[in-house]
Amino acid sequence: MTETLMNAADRWRPLTELLQALLEQITGELPGCLGAGLTVGHAGGPPRVLAATGVATELLPAQLAHGGPVAVAAGSGAPVTTDDLFADERWPGLTRDVVLDGHPELPRVRGAAAVPGLWDDTSAFVLSASFDRPPGAGILAHLRRYEKLTETTLLVAETATAGDPDQTLDLLASRAAIEQAKGAIIAVRRCSPDEAWQTLRRASQEFNVKVRELAVALVEHLGGPLGPQPHGVPEIRPGAPAHHAAGRLWSAFTAE
Repeated sequence: MTETLMNAADRWRPLTELLQALLEQITGELPGCLGAGLTVGHAGGPPRVLAATGVATELLPAQLAHGGPVAVAAGSGAPVTTDDLFADERWPGLTRDVVLDGHPELPRVRGAAAVPGLWDDTSAFVLSASFDRPPGAGILAHLRRYEKLTETTLLVAETATAGDPDQTLDLLASRAAIEQAKGAIIAVRRCSPDEAWQTLRRASQEFNVKVRELAVALVEHLGGPLGPQPHGVPEIRPGAPAHHAAGRLWSAFTAE
């Protein structure tokens, strides 16, 4: 995520309207939902609020300042739910006294859920919702259905406002490589897409290599050819550190 995307949300009305419509649809579909929000972050930097509806307008800044499902999901890359937002030991700083002063609508909030995603190898987002009840068992699955749409929206907005065709092609190549590597991990470990992404993300951080280079190196290490790339999309050529990381990751898989 670059400043281009944040600036686009401020000045490009179609993006703002599309994000608001997406969040309003989520709010209307989920039982007891009081608001939904979208935060974005880049290269390990702090998440920032990109769009919000309902109580999320006030809750998202509070969560980013004091902790909560959104902050935890952004930091861990894993989905997060809570049955009692203001009494959860995972974020002791987010209390009713801190958040509710001057916001009479917020006392209705009880549960919350957050689902992380990404749209290139250094940019991530968190889609979240708040509820007047504990979130049901199907809430995360419902939010995940919107994860791909959110990812596509952000990718289009980022590339459309950047004005750089090479950046657009780089993002497309990264996305394709990461999805193929996730598929390989799912097949080998018999895990969920979320777990596959977390595995790639953790390994990338541990070995200090780009996710997209690790993704290509892992597919090559597993003996599978890279999927066909659209014409003009640049080839990703992982260096020795990425190949080393892929080998170590494969060794960890086979040792389990």
